[in-house]
Amino acid sequence: MLLLIANYNGHKNHRIADFEEAMIRGGDFADLRAFMLVVETRNFREAAGRLGVTPSALSRTIKRLEERLGQRLLNRTTRSVSPSNAGQTLYARLLPAVAGLEDAVDDTLAQRGDAVGTVRINLPRLAAELLLMPRLAKFSALHPGVHLELVVDDSLTDVIGKGFDAGIRMGELLQKDMIAVRLSPPFRTAIVGTPGYFAAHGTPRSPQDLKHHDCINYRWGTSRQPWRWPFDGSDGPLEIDLKGSLSVNDSGLLRDAALSGLGIACLNEMMVAAHIERGELVRILDPWSRLYAGFFLYHPSRRQTPTALRALITFLTRN
Repeated sequence: MLLLIANYNGHKNHRIADFEEAMIRGGDFADLRAFMLVVETRNFREAAGRLGVTPSALSRTIKRLEERLGQRLLNRTTRSVSPSNAGQTLYARLLPAVAGLEDAVDDTLAQRGDAVGTVRINLPRLAAELLLMPRLAKFSALHPGVHLELVVDDSLTDVIGKGFDAGIRMGELLQKDMIAVRLSPPFRTAIVGTPGYFAAHGTPRSPQDLKHHDCINYRWGTSRQPWRWPFDGSDGPLEIDLKGSLSVNDSGLLRDAALSGLGIACLNEMMVAAHIERGELVRILDPWSRLYAGFFLYHPSRRQTPTALRALITFLTRN
């Protein structure tokens, strides 16, 4: 033991350098990942700080990689670092490959239950009630380190711009350039009212007949614009502005108002299926019901997906 200590003290600087290089060597993958970090930061000092080594140790790692590949990968001056043509080509090829490896590791951690962190999700009430709440107890048991923050919002919020990790929306409403994961099958709209309402006011036989009835309207929370009721008929798509004595900006209130006999409502069929089965609501105008793509969870580029979000996605797609 004393001999080892004396030997270490005699070559302290050399041993520290060896240890730092060993931290980032770890095989070809570690060397390539170090190279990618330098390209992304354009700064040896910053990249070294993220790796937990000195800039000189990182520089030796990059030099060793260049010697092994027989190509200069980085153009270095006293003030800047930029990839050479060969470096740019290598980085472009590595990007999807490393993303795939990181996803594989995240998926493994998600299955093992090691995921930690907070996931903020913006979603409509229906998705919260039917897609998430029935599964949350099992998810929490599998991933006790993940904290979910659910914000119920039926309006068309800019989910990513507002700082959410992900959103759940119908396929037709997804933001562009997002990764989308299907959470539900396609569904149709359901035009519903209570048996008592139809007994007192008659039953509409076509979408146009709804203009003579008390229709409960949905208004978007941000713009306060009324939602136009959608239909698909033999003559193609049709959207109608309908009036009534009540407007709401929450789909749950819309359903409750219809159950109270206040009028006719247009809702997602999944939201009222149980009420129709029990006879509390009657579904009408089925031939005109519009088909929608279903619900999707969407989030930014997979390469930046937090492990906690990856755990949730893996769970929802398998349970």
